[in-house]
Parts: sequence; structure tokens; C-alpha cells
Amino acid sequence: MMWRTYRVKRLIDSVFGLRSGLRAFAANEHGGSIIVIGLTLPALVGALGLAAEVGYWRQHHRDMQNAADAAAIAAATNGTASYAAEGKAVAAQYGLPDGTGQIKVTVTNPPTAAGCTKNCFQVTVSDNVPLLLSQVVGFKGDAKANGQPASTISAVSVATYTNAYAYCILALGSSGKQGITSNGAPNTNLNGCNTMSNTSSTCNGHNLNANVGDAHGTNNGCGNTQRSNVATATDTFAKDAANIPNNTCTGKYPQEPGKSGPPLPKSNLWNGNYGSAGVKVVCGDQQLTGNTSLNDTVLVIENGVLDTNGFTLQGSNLTIVFSGTNGGNYQHIPTGGGTLDIAAPTTGDWSGVAMFQDPALTNGVDMSAAGNTPTWNISGLVYMPHASVTLSGAVSKSGTGQSCFEFVVDNITINGTGSIFQGDTQCGVAGLDQTKGGNRGMLVN
Repeated sequence: MMWRTYRVKRLIDSVFGLRSGLRAFAANEHGGSIIVIGLTLPALVGALGLAAEVGYWRQHHRDMQNAADAAAIAAATNGTASYAAEGKAVAAQYGLPDGTGQIKVTVTNPPTAAGCTKNCFQVTVSDNVPLLLSQVVGFKGDAKANGQPASTISAVSVATYTNAYAYCILALGSSGKQGITSNGAPNTNLNGCNTMSNTSSTCNGHNLNANVGDAHGTNNGCGNTQRSNVATATDTFAKDAANIPNNTCTGKYPQEPGKSGPPLPKSNLWNGNYGSAGVKVVCGDQQLTGNTSLNDTVLVIENGVLDTNGFTLQGSNLTIVFSGTNGGNYQHIPTGGGTLDIAAPTTGDWSGVAMFQDPALTNGVDMSAAGNTPTWNISGLVYMPHASVTLSGAVSKSGTGQSCFEFVVDNITINGTGSIFQGDTQCGVAGLDQTKGGNRGMLVN
């Protein structure tokens, strides 16, 4: 009986001991956080990994955006057929060479782009970066890099350009001829002048001392800075032909003796001072018989030359327009010795235009001694769009005008004494919106 009582007591003590132990174990909090950490560690590692990778992605995107911005500006500034190569070369300088690893650099010249309506250059830089710890949280990316999950990062930039400088000689080259030619012109001085040929240009023996020589084709030696494959320049002055008044000559165009017909009538002879004549249409050849002053006038010469005849024609706010027909033996140019001292008007329909050949004229428009017979002191535009011209004298500013000159021709040969000294420093004041060239890239998006 006592033995049984002892065993029951031992059993009761064991049960109560186990209960106490369980209570003590349950009340013991030592190491409890290990369980929580163990359960949350995968999510925590994934979150930290994703945060680190996102930080890297943001930094990489910033680097790519800087590269895209610089490449777009470079492509727009280049503006030639090699714009894409220029953009990619600049991106490579930023450590993002096209085709290396997963890097892709695309440079395009779309008609329009975000924030840009014309002259648009768009650069896209993309890279596939491999995923690391971010996969722990189930992020699988949107691309592959070396067969592994990756995320695509891209940066886009759009640039356009403004024109950096003005031309004082523009050879339109609509005839297909070489726009600018010079052969051994050691005394030629186009300092302060920039030139543009819509075809090619060749200067042998001397670079003309022009600041910049541009050519749509090949520039062979023209200009201190020489650029080939430049986009063609637009003829923005042809529209002024709409301002030429109707021909009122009724088919009668007196010509100077030695050409045909009797001596010129008195109405075609000029001498002395003439006040404002507004728009004046004259018929046939016009000849100076003495020094002449003609101000505030648009003088339209129909089927005739302006023969300075060794005298000076001085004009303020003066535009001389050569118009007429392509038939017959008519010439539509200034000729004779003496001097043309002309300052173009600074406002109105003919603002900035000193001499203008009707673009409808294609015959009798060539000039063999521009700036020499007569001497040219001209402030403004001389427009001869279908003429083959030889520049053989010095073009200086007029006595009453600004330092501003632009010469628009079909093609021009510049010989050993051809010079343009005043450049284009005051064309804004002179009322001439010059033809612009050279690109200065700027971001638009």
C-alpha cells in the first residue's frame, strides 16, 4: 500500500513539474526574435536588395540622360550627314559606346519630336542591367542580359539648332555649277565673312581668309574653318520678286549706242540730285552723264543696264531692281567705271536690298567684274540668283549706310583682288535679315 502511494505521488509530482516547466518555457522570451527574423529575413533581404538596385538604376539613368543630352546637342550642332556618328561618338565619351555590352545608342533626325517642330535631332540611350537581390521579392525584370533576367533603362533627349553665323556670300548653284571657285588668290581678303556653296567649292593656293567656308558638297580649301556636307541654304529673297511693279514700258527699251538704235533719250540719262521718287520704272539702258544722287527710291530698270559711265551714283534708301524678259540681247546688270555708293532702305518691302535681279531672268545676268567696274560701296544685299559672277574688286560699305553686305549668286569666281571688308556686323540695323548658317544645338526636351 505504501509503495502504491509513493508511485502515485511521484506521478503527480512529475505532472506538476512538467506543467511548471512548460510555464517557465512559455514565459522565457530569450531568442524569440530569431524566429521573427528567420521568418522575415527573405523579405528584408529582397527589400534591401531592391532598394540598392533602384539606387543604382537611378544613378545609371542619370548618367545615361547626361550622355543623351550631350549627344543630341552634338548631333544638332553637326547638322550634316554625319550627325548620327557625331552623336554616338559623344555618347561614347560619356562611357556609353553603342553596341558595347547591352548598350544601344540611337540617333535620328525625325521631322518632329517632343517639344520640336523642325530641325529635330533625337537621341535614345538604353541599357539592360542584370537583376541581383531584387529577384528575391519576385521582380523578374523586362529583358534578358546574357540569358539572365534584366531591367531595361533608357534615356531620351531632343535637340534642335539655331544658326550660329551669317553668310556674306551665298552661291545657290541652281545651274549645277561649282558654287565658289578661286585659283591662286593671294590678295583676296574676306575677313569677317562666311561663305556658303549649295554645291561644292574649291580654293587653290589661298583659303580666301573667310572665317568659315561651308559647302553642301565638298569644300576644298575655302575658309579658315572648312566644312563639307552642310545642309543647303534656302533662298529666302526670291519672294521679294512679288514686290516688282508691272512693266509699263510697252515694249520700248532704248539701248546705248554701239548696241542698237539711236542715242539714249534724255529720260535715260542721269545727272545731278534727285529727291524721293518712290517706285520708279524706267525702260532700257540707263546711263550717268555726271555724278548722280538718287535717294528714297526703288528704281526698276526694265531690260537695261545701269551704266555708271565713270561717274558716281550715290543713293540713300535706294534699291535698284533689274527686271524684264529673257529674250533679245538685253543685259540686266550694273556696268561702266565709276562708283556705286548705295545704302539700302532699312524698312519696307525692300528692306536691306540694295540691288536685285528678278529671279525670272536667266539670260543677260552674268557679271565679269563685280566690285571693279563700277566700284562697289554697298550696304545691303546684292541679289543675282542666276548669275555667274567674277568678284575682282573690293566691296566696302556705303558712305551713308552700315557695315552690312550679302552677295547671292548662282556661282562666283573670286580672283586675286576680290575683297569684302565690312562683313556683316551691322545688318540688323541695316534692315537685312541675312542668310544664316552653322548650327548651335540646344535642348528642347
